[in-house]
Amino acid sequence: MKLLRYGAPGAERPGVVDSQGRVRDLGGIVPDISGAALGDLGWAKGLDIEKLPAVAGEPRFGPCVTGTGKFICIGLNYADHAAESGQSVPPEPIIFMKATSAIVGPNDDIVIPRGSTTTDWEVELGVVIGKTAKYVSQDRALDHVAGYCLTNDVSERDFQTKRSGQWTKGKSCDTFGPIGPWLVTRDEVPDPQNLKMWLKVNGVTRQDGSTKTMVYGVAFLVSYLSQFMSLHPGDVISTGTPPGVGMGMKPPTYLKPGDRVELGIEGLGTQRQNVRADA
Repeated sequence: MKLLRYGAPGAERPGVVDSQGRVRDLGGIVPDISGAALGDLGWAKGLDIEKLPAVAGEPRFGPCVTGTGKFICIGLNYADHAAESGQSVPPEPIIFMKATSAIVGPNDDIVIPRGSTTTDWEVELGVVIGKTAKYVSQDRALDHVAGYCLTNDVSERDFQTKRSGQWTKGKSCDTFGPIGPWLVTRDEVPDPQNLKMWLKVNGVTRQDGSTKTMVYGVAFLVSYLSQFMSLHPGDVISTGTPPGVGMGMKPPTYLKPGDRVELGIEGLGTQRQNVRADA
């Protein structure tokens, strides 16, 4: 299934995509697409999607999951991206947190924060947890995954690297966490390590890669993270980006007001964001 949330910010309703690509309302079946709903998908068994109420028009898509407790990101998880960043592949995954207040819908504006001159883009595969994971083995790790989504790990590079401390302050600005348009359940993604991914800025392709070149794969990451913290239903893991970010260009090139970002992952949909300055 392709699960989604639609409607105005803060008033989203749960939905699902039918066989014709139309949005159907799930409000009579489940309160929302949250950790509670993902932790027990019994409500989805035998569900006849085509009989659900159709949603008229082209509604705004909100974040594909709500109530996320942790938004965990993995740094330098593609060898060629590490190289363009002038860094080595880490001997263990680099973990940092993105504030959940950064989460927005897939097509909401990217807002450049005050004082920013180096706001960057990163197309990434998102993993949404469906069952609590603590000390899980790698061979059982995917049993704890509800599904996958497209994420844009928007980053402010000076905040990230020149303002002391951890990367979090360059990753957590408002609007820096677009997720969606939908959460694709695990059964519809047989191999998360073989998905094409791309990103364009103003129609020009900047990133063109595949999850097959990920250093640490999804099963490893879920298992690895669960050794340090419990992963709960609704938690999101953003698994790293392939090369082609603005920081790696010569000269470096960053987002500016008026730019348009488009990105996608095979089978997981697309995002489109307009860029504007903060008021």
